[in-house]
Amino acid sequence: MEITETTTVQSTTSEPVTTETTAAPTTEPVTEPPTVPRTPEDIELVNMKDYIPGLYVDLRYAGTNNFTKTKIYDSDEAVLCYATIKKLIKVQEELNAKGFSLLIWDAYRPFSAQEKLWEVCPDPIFVADPALGIASHNCGNTVDIGLVSVDGKPVDLPTDFDNFTELADRDYTDVPEKAAENAKMLEDIMIAHGFEPYWNEWWHYTDKDFAGIRE
Repeated sequence: MEITETTTVQSTTSEPVTTETTAAPTTEPVTEPPTVPRTPEDIELVNMKDYIPGLYVDLRYAGTNNFTKTKIYDSDEAVLCYATIKKLIKVQEELNAKGFSLLIWDAYRPFSAQEKLWEVCPDPIFVADPALGIASHNCGNTVDIGLVSVDGKPVDLPTDFDNFTELADRDYTDVPEKAAENAKMLEDIMIAHGFEPYWNEWWHYTDKDFAGIRE
């Protein structure tokens, strides 16, 4: 309802004249509070970008920029179990302090996608055979990680994602010094926050304290 004031004005005639003016609002506009992500259960799969500030995602199997040249995933959202995301939040904070950010290449992989990946590339050297059961990426506690600067610029790394040569292992003596330094920094931080590195892929880490889900 509008608040009005009544003012009496003396007319040139003998009759008084009244006019109405609108007063200023008496309260400030109401603004909605910012949306804060809810706290999920540890075993729940959630979008990593909703919980890790400044995260960069290049989910390779959501497009064709991967070694199979085929789109494997139906979604381009990188999801993990919340228990593992909580650790990555701390990793991201430490990296940000050094001028870096996490870059996610792969995260949770549905078993159906694992089967599709095997159909495209039935080679156990490169892809886990689904006939042997669930693989680490199917558990929601494993992630493939690269690095960028905090403003998203590329940094030196040993190889690109899914490079199946000896350059991709954790013997960093055969890659450029700066690339080795960055990969070793990432490895040290990930281990300090409870992740187990895979020797043959410098980008691959599994949460050693959380078993994840079982489809």
